[in-house]
Amino acid sequence: MINLESYVAGRWQAGAGRGSELHNPTTGEPIGTTSTDGLDLAGALVYARDRGGPALRAMSFAQRGEVLGRMGKALRAAREELIDASILNAGTTRSDAKFDIDGAIGTLAYYASLGQHLGDRSYAVEGDGVQLTRSPRFWGHHVRVPRRGAAIHINAFNFPAWGLAEKAAVALLAGMPVVSKPASSTALLAFRVMQRLVSAEILPDGALQLVCGGAGDLLEHVGSQDVLAFTGSGSTGVLLRGLRQVVGHSVRVNVEADSLNAAVLTVDADPGSETYAMFIRDVVREMTQKTGQKCTATRRIFVPSAVIDRVEADLREQLAALTVGDPALAETRMGPLATAQQLRDVRAGIARLVEAGARVVHGSAEQVALVGADAARGYFLGPVLLRADSPRDAKAVHEHEVFGPVSSLMPYASSDEAVELVAMGDGGLVASIYGDDRDAIASIVLGIAPYHGRITVGSRKVADQATPPGVVLPSCVHGGPGRAGGGEELGGERGLAFYTQRTAVQGDRALLERILGPF
Repeated sequence: MINLESYVAGRWQAGAGRGSELHNPTTGEPIGTTSTDGLDLAGALVYARDRGGPALRAMSFAQRGEVLGRMGKALRAAREELIDASILNAGTTRSDAKFDIDGAIGTLAYYASLGQHLGDRSYAVEGDGVQLTRSPRFWGHHVRVPRRGAAIHINAFNFPAWGLAEKAAVALLAGMPVVSKPASSTALLAFRVMQRLVSAEILPDGALQLVCGGAGDLLEHVGSQDVLAFTGSGSTGVLLRGLRQVVGHSVRVNVEADSLNAAVLTVDADPGSETYAMFIRDVVREMTQKTGQKCTATRRIFVPSAVIDRVEADLREQLAALTVGDPALAETRMGPLATAQQLRDVRAGIARLVEAGARVVHGSAEQVALVGADAARGYFLGPVLLRADSPRDAKAVHEHEVFGPVSSLMPYASSDEAVELVAMGDGGLVASIYGDDRDAIASIVLGIAPYHGRITVGSRKVADQATPPGVVLPSCVHGGPGRAGGGEELGGERGLAFYTQRTAVQGDRALLERILGPF
């Protein structure tokens, strides 16, 4: 049994008591424990503000970028160990483990490069200045400076490495220290990541702390200069936004929550075309990668009524070819769900969609053929495809996210109807559109854009070049309105805004230019 300690106040500390158990989702066996009982979490925030913050603010963007680059190299050197931790505690296949870990490494590398681009300044000046009165001497600029608090990151269970790194990279580059809390159920990978970073002696003291276990009273001590970024369920996001300390101190909150992401096949994308093949390939990948436990996974599939039977047949064929079982085996394409509770929730979710009018056309909520694993012990579920021929009536399909290898196929009659049906999801992280007709694509893109943080367009010319819709690129924003939480992360330099204060500075133009430096 592994006892996962927290790294707070400059040292590794174990909480009191047994705490929460971590399990191997392939076998159901306990593999470790983690607890924060007795830890001074309020002190961790003070340590971040008093030690980590000043150290980071004294560094330029380029220097902070150098730190991020070294962090990425340290994780790359430990890649095999991290992959093993992911397979053991998260039930990922080797490919899915690499997806998480390489995503973390790539995001750190991207923001390291951005730091070099931003250069030797420790703050940012936005755009051009502006003349404020009739006199050309009275001038105004907008600057962005690091906030003087701590960035509290509460991450989801599905991406222990990438979730930690993508939030931390942006905050550290902006000049804010981080207190990161991974989900307890899959915390082993985040723990191993932090072990490698601490042993490499890369970060300034107090710049990055890790809380393994419950959040305890951590959020009771937030202040007006702190920020809170959360990835997880919408209900928890609502709870966090409403906390007394958060509301009372106007703490900035970013939430990435539930998302009923949609894939839309346009009328012109004929079966047999490159675009159609790309659509089938992406839908199957997004259904099954990480066993469907991705915030960007495709949950709703909209296709023209005339081809829905063909689409169903092609998806069923591809899904039937997937092997499910022990993720450590090379032949396994999809492993178990991360926890026993996840398995129960997914089964209940499938039942809810069926009750609402969808029907299962591939797979089963109960039975799955496994390779090298015991269904009675592990948390296994095969891919499940549902179909709802009356999508407006099957309201639960547009209201309830089943966080597993589950998607619902539905028909539409026109581009306007496709927009209407996609919008019924009430906000998503990403939608994908597949077609080559410019007018149809334009109509759908502009129609659904208000409901999404990101839209990908798959077409013949990018069929062998584009990244799948589930890949979160650090150069583009990640987040979405409504049900998706209303937040926004990453997006290159845009991501720094959450961790900095925009301030208008007005005065004599020559004086401001001397204070703020060359633009």
